Amino acid sequence: MTASTGTDTGLPTGPVLAADIGKSRCRVELRTGPEPGAEVLASTVLEGFPGLATAGGVDAACLMITEGFASLGLAEADGAPLPRPATVGAAVAGVASDEQGSRELAYRLSGYFSVPAAVTSDATSAHLGAFGSAPGAAVIVGTGMVVFRFDDHGELHRADGWGPLLGDRGSGRWIGQEGFSAVLQALDGGPATVLSDPERLPVPVLELPGWLGSASNPYRAMGSFTPRVLDAAAEQDAVALDIVDRACGFVAQSVGRALASGPATGPGDPSRRVALLGGVSESPLFRERLTAALQATGAVVVPPQGNGLDGAAYATRPHLLQERYVYRDQPARTP
Repeated sequence: MTASTGTDTGLPTGPVLAADIGKSRCRVELRTGPEPGAEVLASTVLEGFPGLATAGGVDAACLMITEGFASLGLAEADGAPLPRPATVGAAVAGVASDEQGSRELAYRLSGYFSVPAAVTSDATSAHLGAFGSAPGAAVIVGTGMVVFRFDDHGELHRADGWGPLLGDRGSGRWIGQEGFSAVLQALDGGPATVLSDPERLPVPVLELPGWLGSASNPYRAMGSFTPRVLDAAAEQDAVALDIVDRACGFVAQSVGRALASGPATGPGDPSRRVALLGGVSESPLFRERLTAALQATGAVVVPPQGNGLDGAAYATRPHLLQERYVYRDQPARTP
């Protein structure tokens, strides 16, 4: 077997094993094909993992996908055993930070299943799910935040996504952190907010610093408060609304930078299309206010064709616009 980021030709048709491995959860599906809307024969959800670039990341990712497939095999479709996959597509958190690990994962998946395998970052797969092999900007607002824009030449223009310590402004982690901070500021005599309601807090207000400090994943713990902030904003709480509007401003700023990078584009350029993805963007209030903020950047917000799991399946197709960011491998051909 040989690892490659080039375009492998002649990928077989048939069932696709698609995996979307994030830091919060891992979804594995067996589908009838790579296109969005293909029939799902079986699916499962597992816990996520720290990322491909962490110690043992390749082993962990490979194990999650193979064990996920094994659990699917315990089910039956229409009374018959599930078919073996003809291709494997995996979207994995941390791929962008570990090229060698990405190649190794593609090599191992291809060897384990004896079929062609494609590995992408979770952001690239989100773009593939949203636009297929076409230009546009995927704005992913979940626990983190990143803008992935591919122009019509397949060049990537990225903004933010630099993690909770150095970036991810406007993300779910950022919104939750600002919400907790507002609660403590209110305790100090700052603006009152319904976020201080004990029923909205995970622990009594005086215990918040210690609760966050002892959390195994404090960034995820901060993000867990984001739905409360969004609910309070929907109730017209001034403090929560200010947090949401500032978050939308940061995201719109990142989108504007991604749109401005590279060759100059006009209003009708398809790479100025923007699709909103991620859990935070599912909030009607957040989506409405972010869409309004994006108007100033010249972006045209369009509905995504699919999600990151759709993109993982779609990555098994050859000759994609995003091809240079897809790590492929296939079984060695016999003479």
